[in-house]
Amino acid sequence: MRFQAAVLRAYEDPFTLEEVALRTEPAAGEVLVEIAGCGMCRTDLAVRRSAGSSPLPAVLGHEGAGVVVRTGGGPDTAIGVGDHVVLSFDSCGHCRNCRGAAPAYCDSFASLNLFGGREEDAPRLADAAGEALAPRWFGQSSFAAYALVSARNAVRVAPALPIELLGPLGCGFLTGAGAVLNTFAAGPGDTLVVLGAGAVGLAAVMAATAAGALTVAVDRHPRRLALAEQFGATPLPAKTAGLAERIRRLTGGGAQYALDTTASAPLINDALRALRPTGVLGLVARLYTGLPLEPGTLDRGRSIRHICEGDAIPALLIPLLTRLWQAGRFPFDQLVRTYPLADINEAERDCDAGRVVKPVLLPTGRSR
Repeated sequence: MRFQAAVLRAYEDPFTLEEVALRTEPAAGEVLVEIAGCGMCRTDLAVRRSAGSSPLPAVLGHEGAGVVVRTGGGPDTAIGVGDHVVLSFDSCGHCRNCRGAAPAYCDSFASLNLFGGREEDAPRLADAAGEALAPRWFGQSSFAAYALVSARNAVRVAPALPIELLGPLGCGFLTGAGAVLNTFAAGPGDTLVVLGAGAVGLAAVMAATAAGALTVAVDRHPRRLALAEQFGATPLPAKTAGLAERIRRLTGGGAQYALDTTASAPLINDALRALRPTGVLGLVARLYTGLPLEPGTLDRGRSIRHICEGDAIPALLIPLLTRLWQAGRFPFDQLVRTYPLADINEAERDCDAGRVVKPVLLPTGRSR
């Protein structure tokens, strides 16, 4: 089976649109999905910063959505041909954390999602010359017309939904919304500050508004602050003098929760100072350097923790987010701009420049 995919061959090179071959049929517990759309996430682009740790050449993409065209069957495969699915992160389903309803902290998360795959898995894709491409990125490698995935990380959605736009619900939007609804369990009367009004931060703002929480959004881009205000947050420029004190005033004495999507040490310290006693700061962005905490920032019961994938069980949170969208309370589609898969490099440039919040790539290739 041959189809089009965007291949990254070197960390500093652009993506190339190539014909690739799928070497295997779905095994038991797997499904083959024709991709209708795939979001571009900062985690995809971060591969460029991890030279040596991520094998190349590879097909990236981990916010895919589409229609199941083949299934390997098996007792654990409840998804069938024709089902519309959103793809999320992979997990083993057997370790202590998976059995404890915390699949984002699966013992095998790194090996299943960061190219390694299961040890017994051979590479699934090859290029036109027969060279193997790196194993499934986040169980997907969905910058392509098709993706072979574990049925465990495919979530069935209603056929009436716009499937080509739903992919980001599997990671970026899931992370922001999940931090608010799962990690913080924010509700009416709670206060939240969101640092960074990108895809994850704005999803957090929308979820907080839907939950009835008061939210302050901090960003350096006026357009993104305007979006945050449109979705119910009080906007606050990142360079505001006395940022922490300003947040405390806006939240009536300090925020109960803070979510950082920036990995900026100064903003993280401001967020900690802006928390009320026993307040919680969640970090979702990857830190590439040490995080110096200023004296007093963790006083009075304040705490800080990392949040992976919004502490989500995708099969529960994704349907909730689609229901909120149908009710007009989680308008994630307003953050999306679509691009043909062939324009993936333009989408990356626009994402890096802040011209788009969430690019979604639409494959055009078909199998032969």
